[in-house]
Amino acid sequence: MARLVGVLLMVGVLYAVLMSAFPEALSLQNHQNLARRLGFYGVLTLGVGILIVAGGIDLSIGSLVGLGAVCFGILLKGIDAEPSLFGLTFKLHIPAQPPALAALVIILGAALIGVAHGLLITKLNLQPFLVTLCGLFMYRGIARWASKETSIGLGDAPGVEEFRDLLVSGKLFGVSHLLLWLLLIAALLAVLLHGSVYGRYLYALGYNEQAARYAGINTNGYKILAYVICSTLAGLGGVLFLLEYRNAQPSSAGSLLELYAITGAVLGGCSLRGGEGSVLGMLLGAAVLPLLAQICLFSRYIGSTLEYTVIGAALLFGTIVNEVLARRAAARARGK
Repeated sequence: MARLVGVLLMVGVLYAVLMSAFPEALSLQNHQNLARRLGFYGVLTLGVGILIVAGGIDLSIGSLVGLGAVCFGILLKGIDAEPSLFGLTFKLHIPAQPPALAALVIILGAALIGVAHGLLITKLNLQPFLVTLCGLFMYRGIARWASKETSIGLGDAPGVEEFRDLLVSGKLFGVSHLLLWLLLIAALLAVLLHGSVYGRYLYALGYNEQAARYAGINTNGYKILAYVICSTLAGLGGVLFLLEYRNAQPSSAGSLLELYAITGAVLGGCSLRGGEGSVLGMLLGAAVLPLLAQICLFSRYIGSTLEYTVIGAALLFGTIVNEVLARRAAARARGK
């Protein structure tokens, strides 16, 4: 509870600073931009937050977002090419797909990547850091190969604008659809994490994997589940990325988004040691990022060039706070 109160106060202070120091931030358009950035960052933060609760980590999120965005754009336009791989050339023809079907293919593909991550970690006992770091390089490389190093646009295929309006650009009673989708996903994950026995298993897995295994919990299965959730939401993030920005550069789309997601989760109270965190905290932690970004953007003393520095400092601050609180909690437990 103390962590939730702390991050809530941080969000409140940052919002107050933004609104009081920069009059241009008061506009309705700017609030809508904030809501959309929160919706996008929040989806990724929820995925990695669930994984961190279960004791895992994923460094490939940004590259997976980039790959998802590139492949989503390719599927919307269709494929009729003769790509070469390792010196072999083959014909490939895939007709243009409807936006909803293309998005579903991307999300399911990302889920399969999560399964692969989980199996490599559980069955071969590879380190999560190593597996997902390899993924970071591999998925970026695949995106560049699939796109032939060319920018991928959203295009004007039938139904694209309606699909974009449904997921990203539309509003319901003045509230961004993207933010509403985030809240729906958060509600579903809150039921899983806080209202079901499966959530308790994820907490137990992250807190003490060996004890969870001795208690009869299928630790491998739940670890794979956590990676599937994380990768699935990263795949959704790739779809949202192309819908939001209309263009994806294969070499840079989604770059560093894994750091945004991990920062949001840590600021929201997720311990990198596992076993701690809440969906509400993840949402609040994700809200810190667009607020910090806008303060950097509007401030003539900071500027957008220092945005990454500010975010890194925020991550360090959140990590220090989590460590201090964890040590105090351990000291109180020993005192009892």
